[in-house]
Amino acid sequence: MNKDKIVIIPTYNEKDNIEAIIRKVMSLNGNFNVLIVEDNSPDGTAAIVKKLIPEFKERIFILEREGKLGLGTAYIDGFRWALENNYSYIFEMDADFSHNPDDLIRLYEACATGGADMAIGSRYISGINVVNWPMGRVLMSYYASAYVRFVTGMKIKDTTAGFKCYSKKVLETIDFNRIKFKGYAFQIEMKFTAWKFGFNIVEVPIIFTDRQEGNSKMSGGIFGEAIGGVIRMKWSSFFRKYNRE
Repeated sequence: MNKDKIVIIPTYNEKDNIEAIIRKVMSLNGNFNVLIVEDNSPDGTAAIVKKLIPEFKERIFILEREGKLGLGTAYIDGFRWALENNYSYIFEMDADFSHNPDDLIRLYEACATGGADMAIGSRYISGINVVNWPMGRVLMSYYASAYVRFVTGMKIKDTTAGFKCYSKKVLETIDFNRIKFKGYAFQIEMKFTAWKFGFNIVEVPIIFTDRQEGNSKMSGGIFGEAIGGVIRMKWSSFFRKYNRE
């Protein structure tokens, strides 16, 4: 089994997308493996994944959970699994093709040969590169990132991005028990924590395309969690040390 690269994809009711996204990742050069973190989808997502496992032996894995426990906990469970299995580069990616799987290669190269410890697939590093979002949602996302930059001091343009590559040392350094956010604000907290530890974070420009199949899990309340929580996150950071061992 190749343990260089693992793509973590959380799923809940993604039967319309899951086979296509897995097959696309499997087709990429570079032997990317996939870990599906499945939250007991009633639509049969898990069964579709399990059907594909024999076809791609030791490249597709599934971690089944009892129900919807939050995006942050899904990724943390995936991170723990990836570290236990000694993967060198660990990716976050959505199941719905809003993230172009071809960009996994560019994120990997940014870390493996470009000197980054974390590479972010960024919607805003080179303008606003979002397709099929209503203007209100684009503005909400863009100015949420600006707000996070203002409060935290990070220079990251796309602070809420969920398309990322981590080198193993970043995830080995972060204490997952101290990550408080469970929803989409988890993405901010992980970047902020890596930044506070002094890791080299780079943004790789991507084009984000809203899903064509299935239902979006995004809502205004999700952004509200991020806006309300980021000040508490910043305040708490004054009372802890970020020393790498």
